[in-house]
Amino acid sequence: MSQSPASHGGGLILASASPRRLELLRQVGLEPAAVDPADIDETPRPRELPADHARRLAAEKARAVAVRHPGAWVLAADTVVASGRRILPKAEDERTARACLDQLSGRRHRVYGGVALVGPDGRLAVRLVQTAVLFKRLTADEIAGYLTLGEWRGKAGGYAIQGRAALFVRGIVGSYSNVVGLPLFETASLLGGRGFPLSP
Repeated sequence: MSQSPASHGGGLILASASPRRLELLRQVGLEPAAVDPADIDETPRPRELPADHARRLAAEKARAVAVRHPGAWVLAADTVVASGRRILPKAEDERTARACLDQLSGRRHRVYGGVALVGPDGRLAVRLVQTAVLFKRLTADEIAGYLTLGEWRGKAGGYAIQGRAALFVRGIVGSYSNVVGLPLFETASLLGGRGFPLSP
């Protein structure tokens, strides 16, 4: 897929600071006209379920950025890693990352990806994608070794599947790119369904 920002009004705006999402878009030939991260409170609401949280944050990010880019296509996303109904945090320190890995060790968890698009007409569309991921049982040495790499920093659930944590994954059901940060098939379908021109 490829697109020329100049031919689509205000072009495609990526409302995310995630380098992984930008890389994924470029992987399929989509080059945003601009990257403009949303600055919103991402704290889960009381008793908010993981799927609802991912959906809500994606929508709020898209709306927040759309007001700064009238006439553009504004794409936002949010990734939530959940163990049952428990939303796991983004790991910003080793203690949090270790707690996440201990929680995921030997268990199946779900990754919820919310994708939101505000079109030039101002209308919002939201999609939710979920992927099941099964981790092997991790030893203390494996967790300690992974923590030294630092690739867990800022990652939901304390791991990056596209990195060394791929060695922990026994199985996956659903979209792999969703776990990385953006479900590409669903994102392209959302863009195309709203009239954004896509080409091979």
